[in-house]
Amino acid sequence: MSLKPAGESTRPLHAALAVVLQVREDVLSVLLWRRALPPDEGAWALPGGRLSPGETLAESIRRHLEMKVDVRELAHLEQLETLSEPRRNPHTWELATAYLGLVPSDADPDIPDDTRWQPVDELPPTAFDHGAIVLAGRDRLRGKLSYTTIGFALAPETFTLAELRDIYAAALGHDVSATNLKRVLLRRGALAATGERRISGSAGGRPAQVFRYRSRRLEITDPFAALRPPT
Repeated sequence: MSLKPAGESTRPLHAALAVVLQVREDVLSVLLWRRALPPDEGAWALPGGRLSPGETLAESIRRHLEMKVDVRELAHLEQLETLSEPRRNPHTWELATAYLGLVPSDADPDIPDDTRWQPVDELPPTAFDHGAIVLAGRDRLRGKLSYTTIGFALAPETFTLAELRDIYAAALGHDVSATNLKRVLLRRGALAATGERRISGSAGGRPAQVFRYRSRRLEITDPFAALRPPT
């Protein structure tokens, strides 16, 4: 099937896609489904689909996500980027607007049989440009972990600092000092102690302090901060 030249009056189709990320067993993972039909039959794709008449992009992606994952489990959803390369879909002229969605580490959404959580850093063969979109979502998350409270969307309601450190390390792709993380997040006013303590791990030891995020919404706390890999 040939594409319509850009100069013709025919308008492109428009799809909404979602990069849904979750830290699962200390690995940053993305929700993908396996295509059963051509084009790219057998490849893994992002959940999403085309807009319906009278539908906004936000309404469209939430509708499509309801077909793949319980959207009530999404702690955060934001627009990521719009892809406009005319031949990104070799069979038709199609724009795509991608969203970044985050799921807390303790959630276990119901997903259909054709859908899997795949490690972001070890992606299987993906359809179209979806692999690049996944990496763009990963990079957006990593950037925002440095200067916002977006970690709330990956963390459970309450956690120890060791548990939060493991979530940050999985998302960032490098080790994170629990001491430094505590200092940074407390200085920003992002965390609050619950007054509880929890025994961490099989080794026992002194019960660890339990924290929560003060707010379960995105806030910019330090626009010039960066959580970089250790040197």
